[in-house]
Amino acid sequence: KQVTQHDIGMVFIAGHGVNDPTQGYTYLPVNADPDRLRRTGVPMDEFKKTLGNLPGKAVFFFDTCHAGNVLGPKSRAVNDVSAVINELSSAESGVVVFSSSTGRQLSYEDAAWGNGAFTKALVEGLNGGADYQKTGRITHKMLDLYVSERVKQLTGGKQSPVTQAPGGVPDFPLAVK
Repeated sequence: KQVTQHDIGMVFIAGHGVNDPTQGYTYLPVNADPDRLRRTGVPMDEFKKTLGNLPGKAVFFFDTCHAGNVLGPKSRAVNDVSAVINELSSAESGVVVFSSSTGRQLSYEDAAWGNGAFTKALVEGLNGGADYQKTGRITHKMLDLYVSERVKQLTGGKQSPVTQAPGGVPDFPLAVK
């Protein structure tokens, strides 16, 4: 019912996103209307506020086209993915961010996968694919490695996930198999 300092809050969203000149990167839910983006889209500032205020650890999984731009306003360079992701994953916010692609890339989907390459790799990794040491635990660093390599494999190198964690945050388990 509530995330405490002993919990890991996880948010996963998948869908479409756009770089809006006034709102910056904006997530488009199923009922979004591009002509009424301010009322129907969700600016990334809203996600930043929510995740940054969680008392425990926070992990943000984001699978949309141009997901590398998820955390920054349009006024920043669209290609400056590191700077905008660093903002949310700073020590103050403490959010581990998994983005499906860099700011310049599309996020690929295939009907055979049933979703996007990033989501497919994420599910595989959490279901045990990322348990490289066969300990039954999947940490955020293990998942990062698995998702990064698997997405590149699935897309022939056309899509490169971006993951950023706050400096000084030790590896921690996300799943137990």
